[in-house]
Amino acid sequence: MKFQMSELVNASVFTARLGAGSGAANYLVDTKERGKFVKFGGESRYVLAAAGDEIEGYIVQVDTAPSDAFSTGGVSDCVGPNKFKRVTFDGLQATPGTGVVAIGAYVVVGTVVAKDTALTEPARVTQATNQATAKATPFAWRVVSLGSIGTGAVGTTGLIQRVGA
Repeated sequence: MKFQMSELVNASVFTARLGAGSGAANYLVDTKERGKFVKFGGESRYVLAAAGDEIEGYIVQVDTAPSDAFSTGGVSDCVGPNKFKRVTFDGLQATPGTGVVAIGAYVVVGTVVAKDTALTEPARVTQATNQATAKATPFAWRVVSLGSIGTGAVGTTGLIQRVGA
């Protein structure tokens, strides 16, 4: 049997407002947003991340009822003992959808799936164009496993690790 690191249930989950703003048009649905990357968006709030953004966390769950006109839910920032996240490789940041992600490379958010559309695979990451900048950020993630296929090619899955947290 081959050993490979894997993502585990993370104990580092906190509750936050979720979405671009208040009101029904901004509400998130658990089954459609779970697993997507987020970034800090304002007072007690995280928003869906865009391609090229640093990975500040990901949605673990969305509560069924809004609170104070906002969706709320659990966000994991992978701080603590389990700093791993299973992802889909999306090539290079400069040309998403092309190129190969390397083991040890620092990554950022890749091609995103639109709000109200469920992920059909783990969220996508691209190899950051500027590795020194990506490594120096407080939200640095690097590739630690190329998965069972082991190529880092576009569409394959692997594992990233939060570093420095």
